[in-house]
Amino acid sequence: MIPLLSGIRVVDITSIVLGPFAGQVLADLGAEVIKVEPLEGELARAVHPVSPDGMGAMFANNNRNKKSLALDLKSAAGKEVLRRLIATSNVLLHNMRVDAITRLGFGFAAVKAINPRIIYCSAIGFGQDGPYRDRPAYDDVIQAASGLAMLPAHVGGAPAYVPSVVADKVASLYAVYGVLAAVAAQARGLIEAVDVEVPMFESLVGFLLNEHLAAATFSAEPKGAGYHRLFSPDRKPYRTSDGWVAALPYTGDQWRRLLHEIGREDIAAEPWFQDPGERSRRVGELYAVLGAAVARRATADWLETFARLDIPYSKVNDLDDLLADPHLNAVGFFEPGALGAAGFARTLRQPVVFRGAPHAPDRPAAAIGADTDAVLAELGYSPDDISALAAAGAVGRPREDDND
Repeated sequence: MIPLLSGIRVVDITSIVLGPFAGQVLADLGAEVIKVEPLEGELARAVHPVSPDGMGAMFANNNRNKKSLALDLKSAAGKEVLRRLIATSNVLLHNMRVDAITRLGFGFAAVKAINPRIIYCSAIGFGQDGPYRDRPAYDDVIQAASGLAMLPAHVGGAPAYVPSVVADKVASLYAVYGVLAAVAAQARGLIEAVDVEVPMFESLVGFLLNEHLAAATFSAEPKGAGYHRLFSPDRKPYRTSDGWVAALPYTGDQWRRLLHEIGREDIAAEPWFQDPGERSRRVGELYAVLGAAVARRATADWLETFARLDIPYSKVNDLDDLLADPHLNAVGFFEPGALGAAGFARTLRQPVVFRGAPHAPDRPAAAIGADTDAVLAELGYSPDDISALAAAGAVGRPREDDND
């Protein structure tokens, strides 16, 4: 944890990945993030694989450094607890449909009435000013709607989903910068309460079209999108004689060094190669030449060659390879700390490095309701009040075995 946001309290009413990932980044940066979840816990706790004590890896990797407050938000008493919490907080982050959280009594207008300086962040499927505003949305749906799933078809494949919850995570990062911008603006006296809307669809479309808007940038016609270099069928990991490598010569000098290495100086002498625009337009031909050359030598040989030629390269890692990667282990990316009772073998550190900033130990993802008593006490509830709320089923406390 890097305590740069100390003093900022975030109410995190999110589940699965969209929202929890954003809340974790804010918690990693030192905000006090109080995760509000149902008495039975949010769904990601049960997503396979789970630890021996029942905590899902997905939950653990999106909820570290947070406190857990278990509330029944369908009960009047549970809603009153949340209202008290909102009144003492800086940020509310949710990923419910706008109509649903409004019916629950915690839409932006209602929350602003509780706390006139609230930063209210909605991580949702689609922007509320468009015709898709009420559609349900999950990652696969947004990958399809955004054009991401169709990209493989541009290189000879079939439409396919990226095997990562990329839409959730991209939108979560947009939510983080939205919250941080609002915190900074509020500190400078520029705003009071603000409604920060982060739609997955628009977030992923903006993320993809950054390069793929391409020729459509210059035309009013709805056509011309697609960055040609990325649509070359020969832009791919290259098969060596015994495995796979990735390499990306990009500048003219890098291509010249490579062409000399493989004995294709004739290409470097071509007039089209000398022109940067033409070289860019015909880069697919260069990728094909590179792929054919790579196939003739072993992986280790190519890794040494690319390093010697100062050409960007990597072996093609599988996911398990990352766990033993020498660079990731040298920088301490897989931290052994913050394991807690769950007994997890590793956790992922915040990738952004703040040199010269203070650091504090990470806290593992909490058991359901682990912090209910402490949070309620801070809100002014007495021990008897808390026991009464728990007996009525308005709040949840951890089971005895959660504390073993």
